[in-house]
Amino acid sequence: MPPPRLTALAAAVLHVRDLPERILEIGCDAGDGVLFLAREFPGARVRGVDPSAESIHAAVARVGLDPEGRVAFKQGKARRLPYPDEHFDLVAQAGGRLHPGELARVLRPGGRLILVGRRRWPEWRLGGRGFEPLDAGEAEGERFQIFRLAPTPSVAD
Repeated sequence: MPPPRLTALAAAVLHVRDLPERILEIGCDAGDGVLFLAREFPGARVRGVDPSAESIHAAVARVGLDPEGRVAFKQGKARRLPYPDEHFDLVAQAGGRLHPGELARVLRPGGRLILVGRRRWPEWRLGGRGFEPLDAGEAEGERFQIFRLAPTPSVAD
């Protein structure tokens, strides 16, 4: 039986309408969420980041040979993600401290953010960075919330 956080992630993914091309899971641990997201979105490149070298080593060992490079892991912290600006269409985070500025930096305008777990005032903390709440729910006692990073306004000629 999958852990409740993975069940909540699966429930949240059902609310993602657009097919993402690039996905990031923050705090990926041994890669369960990353591997699930790769199965759910077979056309996407999925990345996982975790501060623990041991977790990254375990996650990489689980992937094995990936000639297409669809799944990859990096050691890194949520407050300074090792990825370029506006790189991801979907970012998922289960637990851990939120870093709204860093989430907004790596997510493309219009991209989705899935948070799993109970958090204090996420709407308030994320709203100042352009995130809009879209949906919320619960699965196996674990809460999930989905946000959208507001699209950047287009400049009229």
